[in-house]
Amino acid sequence: MADNLPSEFDVIVIGTGLPESIIAAACSRSGQRVLHVDSRSYYGGNWASFSFSGILSWLKEHQENRDIVNEDPAWHEQILENEEAIALSRKDKTIQHVEVFCYASRDLHEEVEEAGALQKNHASVISENPTEAVHSAYLPSEDESLCTASCEMLTEQTPSSDLETALEINNVKVTGETKKHDDKTCMKSASEEETSKNVPTTEGTALQPKKTRITYSQIIKEGRRFNIDLVSKLLYSRGLLIDLLIKSNVSRYAEFKNITRILAFREGRVEQVPCSRADVFNSKQLTMVEKRMLMKFLTFCMEYEKHPEEYKAYEEITFSEYLKTQKLTPNLQYFVLHSIAMTSETASNTIDGLKATKNFLHCLGRYGNTPFLFPLYGQGELPQCFCRMCAVFGGIYCLRHSVQCLVVDKESRKCKAIIDQFGQRIISKHFLVEDSYFSENTCSHVQYRQISRSVLITDRSILKTDSDQQISILTVPGEEPGTFAVRVIELCSSTMTCMKGTYLVHLTCTSSKTAREDLEPVVQKLFTPYPETETENEEVEKPRLLWALYFNMRDSSDVSRNSYNDLPSNVYVCSGPDSGLGNDNAVKQAETLFQLICPNEDFCPPPPNPEDIITDGDSLQSEASEASVILEANSETPKGSASLGNPEEASQ
Repeated sequence: MADNLPSEFDVIVIGTGLPESIIAAACSRSGQRVLHVDSRSYYGGNWASFSFSGILSWLKEHQENRDIVNEDPAWHEQILENEEAIALSRKDKTIQHVEVFCYASRDLHEEVEEAGALQKNHASVISENPTEAVHSAYLPSEDESLCTASCEMLTEQTPSSDLETALEINNVKVTGETKKHDDKTCMKSASEEETSKNVPTTEGTALQPKKTRITYSQIIKEGRRFNIDLVSKLLYSRGLLIDLLIKSNVSRYAEFKNITRILAFREGRVEQVPCSRADVFNSKQLTMVEKRMLMKFLTFCMEYEKHPEEYKAYEEITFSEYLKTQKLTPNLQYFVLHSIAMTSETASNTIDGLKATKNFLHCLGRYGNTPFLFPLYGQGELPQCFCRMCAVFGGIYCLRHSVQCLVVDKESRKCKAIIDQFGQRIISKHFLVEDSYFSENTCSHVQYRQISRSVLITDRSILKTDSDQQISILTVPGEEPGTFAVRVIELCSSTMTCMKGTYLVHLTCTSSKTAREDLEPVVQKLFTPYPETETENEEVEKPRLLWALYFNMRDSSDVSRNSYNDLPSNVYVCSGPDSGLGNDNAVKQAETLFQLICPNEDFCPPPPNPEDIITDGDSLQSEASEASVILEANSETPKGSASLGNPEEASQ
């Protein structure tokens, strides 16, 4: 495919993240010839989702990527006298301070191995600063003794095109003796005792069967049940992305589930926040007086613009201070500030807080009792949905396809072509490049923010209820002034992101330090490490950690285009994920760039109904019929899926 690419396109898109994929779909839909390439072996970039074996391979690729050396390229010979080149980077520097920990016990009676598989209670640490990697990197228990072991990374590379088959490959060896730490990776163990056989699930008393202990071998075996997102986001039910999915009919390619509950962390306890009218009046946490107070305030927030006299005098103060002036108890103030407006004491002023509260309330009831939706199989499905739309309208896709440089005409100062890894020159009118592909020379004046991320696999929910299929969002406020609130999203197995009997937990905040330093205090509050042995009738207050991943991700969402050095006017920059909960920034960015490329064109209009297409001649009719079959086949979704076009069905 790559050897036979056409030599000319209207738009070339480099990177398959969500903004790039939306733009590619919109351009293709408007009749532009689109080439969409990505040097990675998967769709989505930093918006991608991985199976458990896939995330381990991603970790290995990240480590190998740090060793890549940008050699003097051969494409210099193809640059003419009246041209100059903007070299693109081979290194992905958007991910830093990666640290992996396994707390689940290793079941030695089952010989199951996988790429990057860890022995029990070992922590594989990959850090930008090797000295930091030597520090203790797991939640210690009182009786733990520390010892070290080293690991060797084998030279064999798991084929990128076959991540799912990595279950049969073991790329990590752990030696029992203490050695000098490797410069890049070190292993730490809390104990060297091997665990015994699993306790049978059925015993004499059938009233309360003992829960089966989950081992690392089980996680590996069920690795395909996991879909682990690199970026953790939700969709507001009346947000820009939902509107775009419905308008463009891309929603037929995806399925969604409603977030079932909003949680709060207060005084060391996790509790559910009443946000809908039914929740408020059914709540046992609130007194009758508090219920009336809350309903009155939320009703005001829905139409606060009509009553400026109620808030004009408080515009200059924080939303937290404004709430204190209202007739709300401290309990209600906490719920509104952290779980409904989802802000902190110092982050938002009164107007921003009222807008956020109104947006939250406005989204209630469209698809369920909370404002949020989550895509089944993970956030990484969304870029692929728009890529599919682009392909349906003629877009060409090439993964594992690197672009060496952009070719710029010296006289016009416009980009005229790219040169790919095969030395082919491909001409285009417009070029969209994801930020991570630019070299250090291009980004020398860019100041990036960072996002701290953690992904956990746990054995039960942070707030246990009668149903084990809860999808929850929790905001944990920062403990100290200047620290950021941590957003926690807990996914159950019905979201198709984890195996049965486990939960997948995502933690996100704006970085102030490394991801582990930012997020580990919250992890310690909510979870406890999985123990080596379990005593009879042991009651555990907190869910147990089975596996944990920490990393920092670059946030380029607020970078001005002028910060990049000498970019031609027809080269457009797409940013990576931001730290916000929703996807509005990606949609706004995509629509803005699309209007620069295709002014006065409709942004992602709905595809024509094949039955309404009028064609001349039998051959054209047969082609239209064939296209109809293709579109109908692509629109099929499994039974019981949620349709965005039908809110009542989606909320069930």
